[in-house]
Amino acid sequence: IRVPFAGGIGAVEHHSESPEVLFAHTAGLRVVSPATPQDAYDMIQQAIASPDPVLFLEPKARYWDKGEVDTRRVESRLSDADASADLGVARVARQGGDVTLVAYGPTMRVALQAADVAAKEGTEAEVIDLRSISPLDAATVIRSAKKTGRVVIVHEAPAAYGPGAELSARVTEEAFFHLDAPVLRVGSFHTPYPGAKFEHDYLPSLDRVLDAVDRVMAH
Repeated sequence: IRVPFAGGIGAVEHHSESPEVLFAHTAGLRVVSPATPQDAYDMIQQAIASPDPVLFLEPKARYWDKGEVDTRRVESRLSDADASADLGVARVARQGGDVTLVAYGPTMRVALQAADVAAKEGTEAEVIDLRSISPLDAATVIRSAKKTGRVVIVHEAPAAYGPGAELSARVTEEAFFHLDAPVLRVGSFHTPYPGAKFEHDYLPSLDRVLDAVDRVMAH
């Protein structure tokens, strides 16, 4: 099921919400969101091939993105029995050793922008694109957390009760003694989605992500 979601384009508020956590609570339902043109192509093919029902969340702000797409990369595997196996596997979008930034779908852009700015200030951030909210590839994030010792999770869904809360709990349970700082979440506020004029104050911004990076690096 293809579903446009998330904000950032000045749409009507009830068409801009991020309800992924509501569906992630349904066992057996895959919930995924691409962040790049290549992943949009690959993941929709894998979703079709998947034996499980898939909710394919399409970030509306990414509809205008353009990029080279290698159609052969996924099509060569679609006849395999495990053609959709890596649909739930996270992607390391940028290597780094000081802090781990985790995002997916609409917030990958701001996470990568934050990593670029942080690098100019001497902080190398590793950026992980979750790609899948359910199932959650916590193992990839935990490996990165053990390497960097610091984790910041970014998503457009409200921080309260959001996907970042589950991921934060997993990281804390599995990598507690490797952490140098608490896991921080940067999400939208726990309020109804605002009108278009105010959405940029509501959504995670570059400044808010960088503030979280500064806070974990201060430990």
